[in-house]
Amino acid sequence: MMIQNPSMADAASTDVAPTEVVAEFAGATKRFGAVLAADRINLRIRRGEFLSFLGPSGCGKTTALRMLAGFEAPTEGAVLIDGKDVSAVPAHKRPVNMVFQHYALFPHMTVAQNVGYGLRQRRPRLPGAEIAQKVDAALAKVRLADFGARRIWELSGGQQQRVALARAIINEPQILLLDEPMAALDAKLRGEMQRELLELQRSLNVTFVLVTHDQEEALSMSDRICIMGKGRIAQVGSPQELYDRPRNRYVADFVGRANIVAAKIIARQGGIAQAVLGNGATIGVNDLPGDTRGKAEIAIRPEALTLARGKDAVPEDTVALPARVTHRTFLGDRTEYLLMAEGIGPLQVNSPRQAASAIGEHDVGAHVRVLWRAGTGLVLAADI
Repeated sequence: MMIQNPSMADAASTDVAPTEVVAEFAGATKRFGAVLAADRINLRIRRGEFLSFLGPSGCGKTTALRMLAGFEAPTEGAVLIDGKDVSAVPAHKRPVNMVFQHYALFPHMTVAQNVGYGLRQRRPRLPGAEIAQKVDAALAKVRLADFGARRIWELSGGQQQRVALARAIINEPQILLLDEPMAALDAKLRGEMQRELLELQRSLNVTFVLVTHDQEEALSMSDRICIMGKGRIAQVGSPQELYDRPRNRYVADFVGRANIVAAKIIARQGGIAQAVLGNGATIGVNDLPGDTRGKAEIAIRPEALTLARGKDAVPEDTVALPARVTHRTFLGDRTEYLLMAEGIGPLQVNSPRQAASAIGEHDVGAHVRVLWRAGTGLVLAADI
């Protein structure tokens, strides 16, 4: 893994060309009394992209979404849509629609009446035939063409979500905001709806902005992900960039799983740092440009490590770390091992099934060697 320059990472939120921008947070800050919910957010959102705000509860992601929707006004800074400051523009006058976590459908209305509700509020009012035509078209887009006469309680959770989406897209918004819309769905249905939502976004070519705490959801759907923490943007990038090049421990921990290992850096050259691990072993890892610290933390993904028995040969440029298996979890396509490595501490290793077939399983309590190949792992910056 290679990491970008810290100054480049800080600029990641504003490196979108102005002509590509549909919305922008410009130093947007939001305070609720003494609580700082959003702290100087700078972010340009590309026209037609699928962007996710990802982070734990209380990180500021929902506050950012609500400022974009118009439900909250920034205390400082501005929110812009198409280059115009809309910080004081009410929600109903913005080219934005929102799908809420619990959908907010009207139970006393049919599916068609729910979908057409926004159109019926327009003034001057559209003709009834035109509203019906638009409702039919919106329902067809979400694959509910024959459901217009049904009541909301007659629908499954996934169908209710599609109704909420149809109600949102019928007004042809420039930006569609999604506030954890799949949180109430079971795992299998959630996966199906994620794929459907992504296909819908691509077919409409509308900017989608999703708020979620589910990293797999964000990784599987997003063009870019904005990692939030403590009301600030920790890092913005594509799913692969964030997984392969996390800036700090917070991002490395939140996007996927990572082993965080303490080390001492004894040499740096050409983007590679020579790191001495807690057991005295030395390994070359990808460096953080401009960092001069002697002590550092290194992130290495569980799938980058492999296991070997004591008698197995160790490849060149590979460090073998003695360890003991403390837990083993079989997950079908892989086995997850938790180990205690001498002088280093706990490590997780994800072993694909074909590797287990080749060398066999390792029982709890077994003494093994963890193989760490030179050039893997990444020196992390100070945390947020």
